[in-house]
Amino acid sequence: MNTSGNSAAIDTSEFRTSWRILILAMLGIGISINSSLLYGFGTLVVPLEETFGWSRSALQIAITFLFVGAVIALQVVGWLNLRYGLKKVTSVSMSLTVLGYLAATQIGGSIWTLYLVFVLIPILSIGCLAVSWTQLLNMWFEKNRGLALAIGLSGTGLAAATIPPLLSWGISTWDWRAAFIILALINLLLLLPLTLCWFSVPQPKAHESEADKLAAQRSVTGMTFKEGFTSKKFWICNIALALVISVVIGMVTNTVPILRDLGLSAEEAGLVFSGFGLSLVFGRVLVGYLLDRVWPPGISALSLAMPAFGCIILLSGTTDFTLLLLAAISIGFGAGAELDIAAFLIARYFGLKEYGRLFGFHIGLLTATSAAAPLLFAAFLSQTGSYNLMLIYCLACSVIGPLMLLTLGRPPRFEQAHTANPVAA
Repeated sequence: MNTSGNSAAIDTSEFRTSWRILILAMLGIGISINSSLLYGFGTLVVPLEETFGWSRSALQIAITFLFVGAVIALQVVGWLNLRYGLKKVTSVSMSLTVLGYLAATQIGGSIWTLYLVFVLIPILSIGCLAVSWTQLLNMWFEKNRGLALAIGLSGTGLAAATIPPLLSWGISTWDWRAAFIILALINLLLLLPLTLCWFSVPQPKAHESEADKLAAQRSVTGMTFKEGFTSKKFWICNIALALVISVVIGMVTNTVPILRDLGLSAEEAGLVFSGFGLSLVFGRVLVGYLLDRVWPPGISALSLAMPAFGCIILLSGTTDFTLLLLAAISIGFGAGAELDIAAFLIARYFGLKEYGRLFGFHIGLLTATSAAAPLLFAAFLSQTGSYNLMLIYCLACSVIGPLMLLTLGRPPRFEQAHTANPVAA
């Protein structure tokens, strides 16, 4: 049943007028520091170990520093966007990111030089994080906001597919420094020119169409940061999605080892896990489409509860290939939707007036959860010697988090640009 007031058919008018914005956001999200460097880091581990003698366990800590830098940046980016403008902050940040990558080629000696770089690069890249790109999509898309966010955030899949082999080629052709130079060139020669040409924020002008005027009005309506931050619904979103993201981190990093412990070969485990990747992409697009057309909390809860089925199957200890594939698909379906849902719910329930600050805090909390979750799961494994306690935790979070979202109620409607208070839809 359609409860959002939108027709089931896709209205393509927004895509016809804003396709450049959609492509730019998809590339921006894929090339962003928390995507390209995170997915490409694996290609650097062995070369850095061989060159500097740093242990692999010590190198893994660099990812924690990357998350720390991102959390710091996410608390400031919303304010900077409001103060200086979205395009200016994004363009300057992109230029600073290039300099940060080039500076990374000078690391050496102490591993703390690597840690310092991994903290600083997200801060330099402050305007190029997902907050800015999702804010841009939210400004330009209303009827198809969920689908646009799903397509834009699929840039992470593009990065996962292209960045590692590209960096591996550069490292094998030259040395480890080629990875950072390649990332710098991608930003300098591809993303920065497209940003300067295509990046635009809706502005109300007399000669513009009614759709453009409405897009411009949406960009300045909604709650203030204080109103949103003190809202009960904001903290429902924060806690519910933090529980879900901990599940995603746990299942992404531990599903293959769990499958191996069940007796599957490396090839069989890899084949099962491929179902995770395929359902991640499919789930992201399908959920994005449905968010625009059905009650958002209901769709969010249903999709984010899917990993619970995967946890139940893995807890059963079955070695049936079909059931294990179904488990991976269930987990991937939920994992593919969590960031799309987060961006959609924050924009829909709190408006775009201070979306950058509110979503920045929200994603900062999720990023901190992502950094802490592996420590919790390591403690579970150390204490019990099995993955069962982790699976029980993930099962509980996959139920509690989605159920919390069902308490959000109907999305508010923000009317005039000068009005911060929502009006019931």
